[in-house]
Amino acid sequence: MSAFDGRVALITGASSGIGAALARELARQGASLALLARRTDRLESLAEEIRGMGRRAISVTCDVSRDDDINRAVGLVLADLGQIDVAVANAGFGVVGRIERLAVEDFKRQFEVNVFGVLRTLWATLPELKRRQGTFVMVGSVAGYLPGPRTSAYASSKAAVHSLSASLCAELASDGVAVVLISPGYVTSEIRQVDNLGRFHAEAPDPVPRWLAMHADVAAKKIARGIARKRREVVVTLHGKLAVFLARHAFWLLAALSRSRRRPRHEPGRADEA
Repeated sequence: MSAFDGRVALITGASSGIGAALARELARQGASLALLARRTDRLESLAEEIRGMGRRAISVTCDVSRDDDINRAVGLVLADLGQIDVAVANAGFGVVGRIERLAVEDFKRQFEVNVFGVLRTLWATLPELKRRQGTFVMVGSVAGYLPGPRTSAYASSKAAVHSLSASLCAELASDGVAVVLISPGYVTSEIRQVDNLGRFHAEAPDPVPRWLAMHADVAAKKIARGIARKRREVVVTLHGKLAVFLARHAFWLLAALSRSRRRPRHEPGRADEA
């Protein structure tokens, strides 16, 4: 019997990448799914796929940067599926660029989704997670340990998620709510094809070589295992684990590697600086 049999999992950012792959994996392990994201057509297609697996699934259009959206979505999920046992705050994107080319508004936009979106998801689902003795899952990034050139906005937002998870883990334990932090390295995803305004560009090349990025389906299996075991943190990919190890034990070496690391994606639609 799977740890997810009879459980309901809510996933934000479920229309692609890790979110979609995790939804399929949890469905395979017996969960019903509440799929939240901005792209309605993709969500409903995924929901239909999961229903074809014999699981219950609903799709709700939701933008986690808006207070009312996530509260409305959770209300719809509870009305339809009756419970929430696992809430996965996965929605996010990356703002990149040299610091002199970024403005406060870029940082605000980044934190609005990557940090405040996590908090909105927590506040909206926490009463139900307390009732169900459930699990709150936060998707951070190895970038929270490995801040590199031109990733100041993204890396700082993920560092905030890392610190937030540590605080919540201690605070919510007495309520019976487990907190799991997921820290992925490079995983196949559309995140590197999304510009600083959160717009997806299908034609934008992925700067990460295919051999380095773990397939999302493989990552989803590892993430599901960590959630089932209520692990404090799950670091996904071998290079991600190495980065975290260096951050903890040899930061001087990590800093040197960071200065010479591959540049992140070019922002689609505009020229980039060297």
